[in-house]
Amino acid sequence: MDSERAQSAHERVLAELRRSIVSGELAADSQHSIYGLADRFGVSRTPVREAVLKLADAGMVTIDRNRGIRIRGLSVRDIREIFDLRLLLEVPGAALAARHGDAGLSERLREHLARMRDAITGDDLAAFAQHDRALHTEIAEVADNSRLTRQLGALRDATQAMGASTMNQTRGLDQIEREHVPIIDAIERGDEKAAASAMREHLVETARILMTQIAAVTGEELPDPWPREG
Repeated sequence: MDSERAQSAHERVLAELRRSIVSGELAADSQHSIYGLADRFGVSRTPVREAVLKLADAGMVTIDRNRGIRIRGLSVRDIREIFDLRLLLEVPGAALAARHGDAGLSERLREHLARMRDAITGDDLAAFAQHDRALHTEIAEVADNSRLTRQLGALRDATQAMGASTMNQTRGLDQIEREHVPIIDAIERGDEKAAASAMREHLVETARILMTQIAAVTGEELPDPWPREG
């Protein structure tokens, strides 16, 4: 029972810390002690340390020895590096899903797409993001590689750390939803080339928008060309 309570406390602190970072409640570049965070969440230092280690792995915080943690912001370089990796992992992943996917995969993907449409109707950004993420996870899981799935989750966490999102900003939810349709259509047809191409187009569009948004704040130059070919 004690181990169950400890796990529950760790999960709660992890969720609350993530929410506080995404919402901006814990501002970029701000520093926080483990003691202060433990008081904030009404727990011992142990679950805070465990949560902080996971967030550090996701790139959401950095750990400063003897000074607690520092909340990270995002740079154009961060986005480029994250999406370089996502392109390397998710583009061939979409092709693999087209090659090995079955009716069950198609049904789950269509269900997430339907829930995304429901979220648009209900103006529910959180639900939309949840099913968007789940749809990408379903495709990645066809590879049957838990390390791959965890890595993709960490990459998405990193971009969301400071609320980095194209949703309801430079493109609407309906546009994002439509970008997933050709990916799913190609997977259902078993068309590996088309699935990879549609996934690549979707990821490149997302990355370019995010880099442009961040550059407007930081004054950084955009990478040119990007992505690199060959």
